[in-house]
Amino acid sequence: MQNLTPTLVIDALLSKFDGVSVVEAWGERSLFYNPGRRLPRGVYFATVKEKDGENDKASNLNRDGVFRLNVGTTKPLFLERFGPPPPRPGKGGVIEGPWDFTTLDRLIPHPVYGWMSWVAVLNPTQTTFDEMQPLIEAAYAKAKKNFLRRLVD
Repeated sequence: MQNLTPTLVIDALLSKFDGVSVVEAWGERSLFYNPGRRLPRGVYFATVKEKDGENDKASNLNRDGVFRLNVGTTKPLFLERFGPPPPRPGKGGVIEGPWDFTTLDRLIPHPVYGWMSWVAVLNPTQTTFDEMQPLIEAAYAKAKKNFLRRLVD
């Protein structure tokens, strides 16, 4: 089985979902729903992070070859897998819970944004990536809905 890389993950998402663009910012590549580039950035639903950031070091992404796929899924799907979202951590903090944010190929709440129902996985295998598809599809649908709402506002 081929190991997934950040580029393979992004390419898979771009080929599956319409109206998506990739923006490099904050030390990561973010996937935004923004058909026709009608908003300055659009609404993001997934990111791929390959290095630690100032306020996000819990996953030790500075290890060789380690990356994290982050997905802004819906609260019901988050609840189904992890129970109620943890409280928001303080600046530079990590959410509280029993998760090891450095473990590879295990779906976990995002170490910083788990309180917002974001989930993450370090170096997902193809099997884990396939199992995440309902979470990713829900995140994409949520981004589309929020995009349309922003166009009206």
